[in-house]
Amino acid sequence: MQVTVEANSKLERTVTVAVPEDKIASEVENRLRHLSQTSRIQGFRPGKAPYKLIRQRFGEQIRQEVVGMVLQSSLNEAITQESLRPAGSPEIGKLDAEQGKGLSYTAKFEVFPEIQINPVEELKIEKAICEITDKDIDKMIDILRNQHYELKVVDRASRGEDIVEVDYKGFIGGEPFAGGDAANFKIDLSKKRLLEGFEAGLIGKNAGEEVILNLQFPDTYHVKEIAGKPAEFKVKIGSVNEKVPPELNDEFYKTFGVENGGLEAFRKQIKDQMEREAGQVLRNRLRESIMKALQAANTVELPKVMVAHEKHRLRHQFEHNLKAQGLKSADVQLPDDDGIFEEQARNRVTLQLLVGELIRLNNIKVDAEKVRQTVMQYAENYQDPAALLNWYYNDKERMAEIEAVTLENQIIDWIAERAKVTNLNLTFDECMNKGQTESD
Repeated sequence: MQVTVEANSKLERTVTVAVPEDKIASEVENRLRHLSQTSRIQGFRPGKAPYKLIRQRFGEQIRQEVVGMVLQSSLNEAITQESLRPAGSPEIGKLDAEQGKGLSYTAKFEVFPEIQINPVEELKIEKAICEITDKDIDKMIDILRNQHYELKVVDRASRGEDIVEVDYKGFIGGEPFAGGDAANFKIDLSKKRLLEGFEAGLIGKNAGEEVILNLQFPDTYHVKEIAGKPAEFKVKIGSVNEKVPPELNDEFYKTFGVENGGLEAFRKQIKDQMEREAGQVLRNRLRESIMKALQAANTVELPKVMVAHEKHRLRHQFEHNLKAQGLKSADVQLPDDDGIFEEQARNRVTLQLLVGELIRLNNIKVDAEKVRQTVMQYAENYQDPAALLNWYYNDKERMAEIEAVTLENQIIDWIAERAKVTNLNLTFDECMNKGQTESD
C-alpha cells in the first residue's frame, strides 16, 4: 500500500492511497469460494453450482463489497501510519477501482491542531465565596410566604402589589386580532409580563371600571403579523384582590416537608437549600472564570468542520427550546445560515480542544468514585434513588454523559488548585440570579 499526504492548509490534509490489485483479488476469491460452497442456485444442489457460474453471477457485487471494506481498512491504516488525527469524517474523492488496477483514492479531511498550552500556574482566576446569613434566610422566608399567598377581594382602588381579574379585548386598526382577548384573566400588577404599560394602566382602578389602554407591540414580538403595531385594549375590571401571605406555623412548614422541629427546623431546611443553590452558582462562576482565563491565555487554530458541527448543534438546540416554549422557528426571524451562532460555536470548540489537550497531557482519568457521587446527587432528589442509580448504571450512553460532566469538574478542580486565585466575597443576593431572591 502506497500513501502520500499533502498539506492543503494548516489543518486540511489530502491523503492519497493506492492498494495493489492482489489484495483485493485475493479477498474476492476467498469470498467467492466460500459462497460457492453455501449458495443455493436453481438447478443445482446446495454448494454444487459451478464456480464459473458463481463468479459470473456474484463477482461484481462481491468486488464492490471488498472494495468498500478495503477502502475503510486502508484509510484507517494510512491515518495510523502517518500519525494523523482527523477532526471530522474524510471526504473521499478520485476513487478508481477498475478491475485489474487495484484501488486508488484520495481522502480529504481536517486534522486536530497542534496545541501549545501556556502554564496553568500563570492563569488568574476569580473564585466567588458566599456565606448565608440570618438576614438572607429571613428574606427567603418572606419570599416563600409571598409565593404562597391567598387572595382576598377588597373594595378599594387597585395598588401596585394587587392582582386584578379582568375581561379584555384587543384591537389593531379597529379590528380584533387572534389571541387578543380573554375573560376572567388574572393580572399581577407587580409584574411586568404583559405589553409595556398594561399593568401600569390598571393601577388605581376599582372593580366595575372600564379602561382603554393604547399600547404598542414591540418590533421583536414573536408573532410577526402584529410585531411593531399599535393596539387598543378595552379592559373591564372584574375584581381587585389583595395578596394575604400565610402565617409562620406548622401548617406552613409542612408545605415544605418539615413535619417536626417548628421554626428552627424550617429555617435549617431553608438554609440548606440556599447553600445548595448558591454552591451550584458559585461552581458555575468558577468554571466560567477558568474557561475565560484559559481561552484568553491560549490561541488555537480551529478545524472548520468542528465549528460547523457546533453551529448546527446550537441551532438545533435553539429550535428545540423554541418548541418547548410553544413557538415555531418560523415565528422567529433567523437567517438561513448559522452565522448568528458563529462566535459561541468558536468559543465552545476552542475550550473543547484546550480542555481535551490538558486532559491528554496530564493523563487525567475520570474518577469512578466521583462519578458515583455525581449520580448520587441526581438520585437524592427522587423518591426512589436506587431505581435511578440502576437506570444510569445500566445505560452506557447516560453513564458516558455523567462521566463527561465528572471529568470536566475534575479538570476545573485541577486548574483551580494550580492557578492564581483571587477570592471574591458575595452576598446571597449578589451571588444568585436576581429573580431567585425576589418574590415571584
